[in-house]
Amino acid sequence: MDRLVIDDLELKGKRVLTRVDFNVPIADGKVGDDTRIRAALPTINKVISDGGRLILMSHLGRPKGKPDSKFSLKPVAEHLAGLLEKPVVMAADCVGDSVEKQVSKLQDGEVLLLENVRFHKEETSNEPEFAKQLADHGEVFINDAFGTAHRAHASTVGVAKILKEAAAGYLLQSEVETLTKMLESPEKPYVVILGGAKVADKLQVIRNIITKVSAILVGGGMAYTFLKARGTEIGDSLLDDNSIATAHNAMVVADNPHPEKRLDFVLPLDHTVASSPKAPDFQTSPNGGIASGAMGVDIGPKTIAAFREKILTAKSIFWNGPMGIFENENFATGTIEVAKAVAEATGNGAFSVIGGGDSVAALEKAGVKESISHVSTGGGASLEFMAGIDLPGINALSKAKKKPEVAAQ
Repeated sequence: MDRLVIDDLELKGKRVLTRVDFNVPIADGKVGDDTRIRAALPTINKVISDGGRLILMSHLGRPKGKPDSKFSLKPVAEHLAGLLEKPVVMAADCVGDSVEKQVSKLQDGEVLLLENVRFHKEETSNEPEFAKQLADHGEVFINDAFGTAHRAHASTVGVAKILKEAAAGYLLQSEVETLTKMLESPEKPYVVILGGAKVADKLQVIRNIITKVSAILVGGGMAYTFLKARGTEIGDSLLDDNSIATAHNAMVVADNPHPEKRLDFVLPLDHTVASSPKAPDFQTSPNGGIASGAMGVDIGPKTIAAFREKILTAKSIFWNGPMGIFENENFATGTIEVAKAVAEATGNGAFSVIGGGDSVAALEKAGVKESISHVSTGGGASLEFMAGIDLPGINALSKAKKKPEVAAQ
C-alpha cells in the first residue's frame, strides 16, 4: 500500500482510535456470526500488546441517526471481551463529556468500545464538528473497517483527515493487497463470477476487468438484463431497462476477436423458473428462454455444469453475488454448487476471492468457507475496488513515508 499501515505507528501509551466493522447480526441480545469481529482481532491484539490505549468505534445496522436499543453495540462488547479474555468497557455514547472521561481514564492495554456512531445523523453526512469530537478521543487513527471503506463518513474519512497519523489496520491492509493482486497480477486463467440483482453495480466491474480476465460467468437477477440485450425472452424475470444498452456493449467488447482481449462471457443456458419468488412450485426451463408468466429464480443444471467446468480451469477466481434467490431454499442450488466448485478449484491450486454477504453465506451453507483463499469482509467495498473506484476510507489515510534509499556499496 502507498498508505501508512499499523506497523508504521508507535502505539505505546497513545490513545489509538480505531474504526472497525462490527456490523454483525444480533439476536436475543447475543452476537450471531462473529466473523467480522474475529477479522479485527489481529489489529486489536497488536494495539493491546504494544501498550496502546484502544478506543474502538463502529456502526451497527441502520438506526436512522438516533439512538435505538436494537442497534446497541453492548452485545458486541460482551462478545469481544470473551474473545480477548479481558474486560472491554462499553461507552454509553460515542461523543460527549461522559465518553471523554472514560477515554481519559484508559490505561495502557485497555479497551473501550464506543456506542454506535450511527446513533448520530452527523456520522453519515461526515459533519466536521462531529468528526472532530470523535478525533479528539485519539492521538493516532487506525482504519480496519474495509466493509465501510467506500463510505465517506465521519468515522472513516472525517477523523482520518484530522489526526496527524492515520493508518490501515491489518484487515484493511490485507483486503487492499489481495484485491490489488486480483486487478493487477492475477494468474491466468482468471475466472470472474458475478451474480445478485443489481446489474448496474456489476457493469462497472465488467468494464474495468474485461481485458484482464479469461472468463466472466453471469448468474442471478442481473443475468436477465444481459439475456434481454442478447434478444432472449426472459418472461417476468428481473430486468433493468436502463442497463440493456450498456450490457449489450459489454458483450460486444467481450466478443472482440483480438486474441489478447477475447474472453468467454457465459450467460445461463437454462433456469429454474417459478411464477413468483415465493411460489411453492418450480421447474427447469428447457433452454435459455423463459416464457411469459414465469420468472428465472436460479440457474439450471446445464448452467451449473457449464460454470463448474469453467471454474475448474481457473488459477484465479473472483466471485461476488448469488446465482439465484438464495434466501429461498428451493432456489439456492446454483449458488451452493458454484461455492463447491470454487472450493474444489482452490483445492486444486487456484487463488480464490469471495465478496458479498450471500456468497459468503453460501460458502458456509456448503461447508467450504475454510477452503477459500480470501473471504472479503466488504461486499460493496470489494465491488467498488474491483470497478476501479477510489475508496474514500482508504484515500483519507496518511501517505506512507518514503524509506531512505540505501547507497550502493
